[in-house]
Amino acid sequence: MGLTVRLRLTLLYGLLFLFSGGLLLTITYALVAYNRGASSLSVERSTDGREIITAVVLGDTAPPDSELPADLRQVVAAAREQVSMEKAEVMHLLVVQGCVALGVMSVISIGLGWVVSGRLLRPLQTMTGTIQRISAHNVHERLDAPGPRDELKNLADTVDGLLGRLESALDSHRRFVANAAHELRTPLTLEHALLEEAVIDPDATADTFRERFKELMAVSEQQARLLESLLVLATSERGLDRHDSIDLAGLAGDVGRSFARRHDFTVAADLAPARITGDPVLIERLLANLVDNAISYNVPDGRVDVTTGAEDGRCFLTVTNTGPPVPPELVDRLLTPFQRLNRTADDGHHGLGLSIVAAIATAHSAELSVRARPDGGLAVTIRFPPENVPAV
Repeated sequence: MGLTVRLRLTLLYGLLFLFSGGLLLTITYALVAYNRGASSLSVERSTDGREIITAVVLGDTAPPDSELPADLRQVVAAAREQVSMEKAEVMHLLVVQGCVALGVMSVISIGLGWVVSGRLLRPLQTMTGTIQRISAHNVHERLDAPGPRDELKNLADTVDGLLGRLESALDSHRRFVANAAHELRTPLTLEHALLEEAVIDPDATADTFRERFKELMAVSEQQARLLESLLVLATSERGLDRHDSIDLAGLAGDVGRSFARRHDFTVAADLAPARITGDPVLIERLLANLVDNAISYNVPDGRVDVTTGAEDGRCFLTVTNTGPPVPPELVDRLLTPFQRLNRTADDGHHGLGLSIVAAIATAHSAELSVRARPDGGLAVTIRFPPENVPAV
C-alpha cells in the first residue's frame, strides 16, 4: 500500500524544515567561527614606572610577538591559548545545542505538517465522499464547494460541470432507449397481428399466406432500416475512425442524381469545388439523409437544391427544399432522435434522419445550421472546420 497524500505532504514539510534548519545552523557556525575579534594591544605605565596591560586582544592585526616586550610575550601566549580553548568550547556548545534545537523543532514541524496537510486535504475528502455517493439515481447532485476562487474551487466546479454533462447524457440515453423501444414495438406488434391472422384464418390459402408474407417482408425491411439508422447514429456519436480526403462536391452530385432518378424528383445542384477530411461512409450517409429528408418532406412539383463551396476559408454544404411550412420554434426539436412534424406509421421514416446528420456533423467538428424557410421547407447548412479546406 502506497503512502497517502497527507503522509507525503507531512514528510515533505518535515524534510524542508530539516534542510532549512540545517542550512541555518551551518551558516551560523561559519559566521561565529570566522569572527576572530578586534585587534589591539594596550600597555600603560603606572606612577611607579611599572607597565600594566590593560587589554590584550588576539586578532589578525594584533602586533607580532617580536614587537612585544620580552616580559609580555609569555602573557600574550597564555592569553591566546585561553581564548582558543574558550572559543572551541563555545563552538562545541553551538553545535550540540543547535542540533538538539533542530531535532526538537523537526518533530514539532512534522506534527504541525500533519495538522496543516489534514486541513488542506479536508475539502478533497469532502468532495471524494460526495462523488462516491453520486450514482445514476442521484446524478443531479453537485459538489457546490464554497470558498474563494482557488485551485480546489476550480476543481469542484470542473467536477460539477462534468456531472452536468453526464446527467444530460444519461437523460438523452434514457429518452433514446424509450423512443427506440417504442419505434420497434410498432412493427413487432404488426408482425404478430399478421401472423395471428394467418394462423386463425380457417379459409387461408397459399395466395393468402403469400400476401401475408409480403406484408411481413415489408415490416421486416422497415425494422432493418430502423436498426441500420440506430447503428449509424451510434457509430457517428462514437467519433471518427477514418480521416480520408473527400471530394464533397463530387459526392454530393452522385447522391443527388441517385435520389433524383429513384424518386423522379428535381434535384438542382450548384457544386463548387470543396474538399474535406473525414469518414467517406459517414459523409455519404449525411448527404443521403439530407437529400432523402428534403424529398420526402416536400410538396408536389417541389424542388431540392444542393450547394457546395468554400467561404471564409471553410467548406460548406447546403441542402434546401420547398416543403411545407415548419414552425421556427420546432426546428431544434427535429435534430433529436425520433422527432418529426407529421408522424405516420407507414411512411418509412422514424425521425432519425436529421439527428444522424447532427451526430455526423459533430463527429467531423462541423457546424450545423437548420432554419425554416419563409416559403416552406428547411435550409440545412453544414460548415466544416478550416483545416479541412485544401491549400491552394
